[in-house]
Amino acid sequence: MAFHLKDREGRSAICATIGALVLVAATSGCSSTTGGAPPCLPPAYSLTPTEAKPGQSVTVAAPDADCNPRYGKNARIQVSVTDATGAEVVNTTSAMNDAGGFSYTFVVPARTAVGDAAVTAVPYNIDWCDDTGRNNRVAGARDVPFVRVSCVVPVKPLAITR
Repeated sequence: MAFHLKDREGRSAICATIGALVLVAATSGCSSTTGGAPPCLPPAYSLTPTEAKPGQSVTVAAPDADCNPRYGKNARIQVSVTDATGAEVVNTTSAMNDAGGFSYTFVVPARTAVGDAAVTAVPYNIDWCDDTGRNNRVAGARDVPFVRVSCVVPVKPLAITR
């Protein structure tokens, strides 16, 4: 009996160790590095103005990235606006250049609630945070090393007034 108890304790310790390793690997996700060039995040974008009323125009824009993200000649940016109640009032795509630069202007919809709205702008249909373990920005990049980068979606506040 004592042999079986030790055997169970040994198996439990092994299972716990394996479980901890799997947990660490799973939670490292987007912040782990796998070698290669430094991460090339989408460029930071801005809002002009940062306060608007329904019916007013707001421009979301970003300069070209300092690195080479290689988005391609048909790249798109996805812009969304969620108002203070959590309702998505804008969700669209617009042209973006290969280096991530773009400029998109929208009119604040009449139904937008007063308060702080959240504006996001991320490359459309591109895994820009590389959390899938593959670089899908470069054709045939199966053997190209890369660095995984943050998957946090950037959000800019837009104050909606009446």
